[in-house]
Amino acid sequence: MLRGLSRASLAEVEERFNAVAGSADLGSLADELFAVADLFDREHGLRRNLSDQARPAAQKAQAVRVLLEGKVSNAALETAIAAVSAKWARSGDLADVIERLGVIAAAAEAEAQGKLDDVEDELFRFGRIVASNSELHRTLTNVGIPEPAKRELLGSLLDGKVAPTTFRLVTQLVVHPRGRSLDRGLEEFGSLIAAQRQRLVAVVRSAVELSEEQKRRLATWLRTSYGRDVHLNVEVDPRVLGGFSVQIGDDLIDTTIAGRIEEVRRRLAG
Repeated sequence: MLRGLSRASLAEVEERFNAVAGSADLGSLADELFAVADLFDREHGLRRNLSDQARPAAQKAQAVRVLLEGKVSNAALETAIAAVSAKWARSGDLADVIERLGVIAAAAEAEAQGKLDDVEDELFRFGRIVASNSELHRTLTNVGIPEPAKRELLGSLLDGKVAPTTFRLVTQLVVHPRGRSLDRGLEEFGSLIAAQRQRLVAVVRSAVELSEEQKRRLATWLRTSYGRDVHLNVEVDPRVLGGFSVQIGDDLIDTTIAGRIEEVRRRLAG
């Protein structure tokens, strides 16, 4: 999470990104920004120099121009220049912001294609699949497995089965975790996409699959309660026994039988 100085700088860089991204190929721009973020992560000395507040912004901008010009699109280059010209509370924020803008570019492409709802659902479902398959989880998070092998595995699992944006975002998280767990990365990307649409994400757990009408009524009730649109990620979990639970950030609405039993246990223990 960006704080203080970095939060103010993010607004400046986003403004420049929005100005140059309009005419860009958004999918390609996302890939280029991911590549730049990964480069800054990998080259520690470079990142430190480019985020050093004592160095003139023009000097850092020129260094990035020499490094990237002709290798990435003008939109990616201008975004990177804006990022290194800004001031960051810590050096790692530089790469974080560039990756963040890559996610936004990918989300914008999905929205233009009418597939952003699909992307949110697919990221959530992929996370649940990985969480339930320990062997797959170990393989995808094993730092000893080469990048090409992971890309090939993801291709066999997802290519043609999910939206291109979903494939792009999952690949970034698996191949370049950047110190995050896969679960945390999927959650971060999903929340970032939802934030671009100014809506919340609710994880709903139910013993049975909810009908479309039930989902619609629940979403309407949550929207009324929170004053914002809410995207539902629904997980069927027999352990809840009956009813359902809704998790939005730190808020938990629990109407499940299992939840009531646990509450009785806590009261008896207390």
